[in-house]
Amino acid sequence: MASQKDAAVNHSAAARKALAAAEGRFIANNPLSKQQHAIAVGSLPGGNTRTLLHTAPFPLCMKQGKGAYVWDEDGHKYVDFVGELSAGLYGHSHPVIRSAVLSTLDTVGLNLGSTTVQEQRFAALLCQRFHLERVRMANTGTEANLHALAGARHFTGRRKVVVFAGGYHGAVLSFGGEDGRPAPNAVDQEDFVVVPRYNDIDAARKKIAETGDELAAVLVEGMQGAGGCIPGSKEFLHAVQDAAHAAGGLFILDEVMTSRLAPHGLGAELGLKPDMVTLGKYLGGGFAFGAFGGREDVMAVYDPRETGGLAHSGTFNNNTMTMHAGYAGLREVFTPEVAAAFRERGDLFHERLVQVARGSRLSFTGKGSLIGLHFTEERLEEFYSGEEVKGQERADLRDLFWFEMLEEGFWITRRGMIVLILDTPDEELDRFVDVVAQFLERHRETMVVYKE
Repeated sequence: MASQKDAAVNHSAAARKALAAAEGRFIANNPLSKQQHAIAVGSLPGGNTRTLLHTAPFPLCMKQGKGAYVWDEDGHKYVDFVGELSAGLYGHSHPVIRSAVLSTLDTVGLNLGSTTVQEQRFAALLCQRFHLERVRMANTGTEANLHALAGARHFTGRRKVVVFAGGYHGAVLSFGGEDGRPAPNAVDQEDFVVVPRYNDIDAARKKIAETGDELAAVLVEGMQGAGGCIPGSKEFLHAVQDAAHAAGGLFILDEVMTSRLAPHGLGAELGLKPDMVTLGKYLGGGFAFGAFGGREDVMAVYDPRETGGLAHSGTFNNNTMTMHAGYAGLREVFTPEVAAAFRERGDLFHERLVQVARGSRLSFTGKGSLIGLHFTEERLEEFYSGEEVKGQERADLRDLFWFEMLEEGFWITRRGMIVLILDTPDEELDRFVDVVAQFLERHRETMVVYKE
């Protein structure tokens, strides 16, 4: 009988064999998605217009969503664990959102080209909910962060912004490259100072202090989303806030993803008092949305009544669909009470997954309804920074998991993120825990971490 050491040596070969078989089944099971991809590359670079959605050998093409489920072009039904990367909180056909959309079409119209009463109502609700003195709307979380940074630079008269390795603040504000350097498509690359480790208080204080009187702002997520669903500790985030203020800069909390994790956002739960907060995702009710807000004096840099104020334009900033659907969702559906219950439900689900995966190469991170999964060469019980995972990641095992979860009827991101939507049935959460346990047992030779 082979020793544990022999099994450890051979597990990579077993993983390659299982992955090749799973990919072969994927190709055979999805001929219409394959065909659509071949057509799409004729007009779209790489066949899509959103890089994250590309997966090899070809991406699945979805046809329909209803409630907590989606169907692809080949007719397969999936539990939606992508959740539109946290924007899909309300699912695909929530009756309150549907009513708001139809009512807006019938009684308001699409593009009024003016301010509206509903714009103010939604702004007031956002201010109340997330403890903001003033807020302005945008179309995406990317825009929200760009405008927040422009406002901070104008308010302070400084340029430098401290960010963190693994941070993602939108399409052109990504810091997940080697050593946390800005991605090649990042804007204003020379103006960012990157702290090499998230959750490292000493490193953060040092970088902020070194930036000194050049510091306009520190921009940080309360939990790194694209960076692996790694929560920031309360001590770390308060230390960053204090250091930013000591250096004369603003503290900007990116809550584009995390505002759903607590009744008034993750920052409020942690006792933070950011100068500015950025929002987005689900708050548009399923439509494109972003917002940035905070202190009245800071936000006044965007007051068009003031001489020298910054311009903030955007054709769809206050579009009627988002103003009505977003307001209805936040006021009638995702109330503070629902947000608290949803967080608890997500935490219980997360803990069950953690328990099932103990002793394997699979680990789960995150909070509440935002969950990350990681396959690593050695078992990592806790994650404080994405730097701990680098060099340890097993992309082959993550891909195998993705392919086999599709076969079980679960639609998740290939990079390893699970996002819950409100009306996901409890029985589907139970089934997923069982399916994960079966996956780990089925590939036990590959998944067990062997020690010398």
